[in-house]
Amino acid sequence: MADLIRRGLEESGHSGRVALDGITGLNLARAIAPDAIVLDVMLPGLDGFNFTKRLRRDGCAVPILMLTGRDAVSDVVKGLNLGADDYLTKPFSLKILIARLEALVRRASAVPSKRLQIADLILNLEEYEVWRGRTKIALTKTEFDILAFLMRRAGHVVTRETLIQGVWGESDKEIESNTLDVFIRLLRSKVDSAPSRRLIQTVRGIGYTVRESET
Repeated sequence: MADLIRRGLEESGHSGRVALDGITGLNLARAIAPDAIVLDVMLPGLDGFNFTKRLRRDGCAVPILMLTGRDAVSDVVKGLNLGADDYLTKPFSLKILIARLEALVRRASAVPSKRLQIADLILNLEEYEVWRGRTKIALTKTEFDILAFLMRRAGHVVTRETLIQGVWGESDKEIESNTLDVFIRLLRSKVDSAPSRRLIQTVRGIGYTVRESET
């Protein structure tokens, strides 16, 4: 079934990656930042409900279409309440699945959010404000831009090169090798003052990500 859906997507001009268990799928979603996810509920290792819960806990807003034979109202409600964007039961039409996926992607890209949130960290792009719980945090423009760039990609690893290019643009050639590290350290001192609640995480040898630590 996974290969059938992947081939159908490719024939419709899309590309698809397949994961056959929940943990692999979660790691893949965090790594490649897909436009949308087709998610089976009955997955080994980590079922679709817990997959959705953990991905949304990371702050990742990628559209999720749950695809399952479980058609009980309670299951549909549970999936949607955990953060799924759509729910399609088996048997299904491949054409309808692809059409609904495309609609989810269009809707997600058409309405950019002005408010980003991961756990109790809130960034307001319109008001240029950052809050951690009830505490308002004062950031410089560069610190704000770095945090916004990471939060827009919450749950995904952002390479150092991508982050520098995204924040400094064409001037990235003038950025010294340790400049980004200095800004990340300053940002952490303001946003992640409590070690047990750190959201800005380093991925050694690659870059940075913003997500809740898994317990």
